[in-house]
Amino acid sequence: MSDTSVPVTTLAPTSTTSSSSLKTRRGARISLGALQIVLGLFYAFASALPKLIAHPSAAEAFDKLGWGSTGMYLIGALELSGGLALLVPLLSSVAAVALSALMVGAFVVNVTVIHGPYVATPLILILPLALIAWARRGHTTELVRWVRRRA
Repeated sequence: MSDTSVPVTTLAPTSTTSSSSLKTRRGARISLGALQIVLGLFYAFASALPKLIAHPSAAEAFDKLGWGSTGMYLIGALELSGGLALLVPLLSSVAAVALSALMVGAFVVNVTVIHGPYVATPLILILPLALIAWARRGHTTELVRWVRRRA
């Protein structure tokens, strides 16, 4: 062996470590995608649809608030667009943040005006939305780059 040659030692990862790590990442991605689909469908159908079709329960709640049909349709449209945006990869993080802000408003209204039995529901929905916003934060960077290229 000459003075200029250096023995090379490589540490190859064991196949079980790398394959289990890949399976875990894949499982996390699939679980997160399923969560986005469930929440997107929830916001589109269970939350927005009653407001957009002026279901009597939704109309009564918004009349009690003094917001009338205009407020009901506006909130319904925001929930529908947020729910659909959760299903678009590039928009998912921004949609999760926007829906979280909407849920903060819903919580405040529930506590101060409605005093209904579903006061905690908006807070419960913020948790998975925050997880989506954090896990998909790279999409926000991509979205900003895309918007800057278009501008």
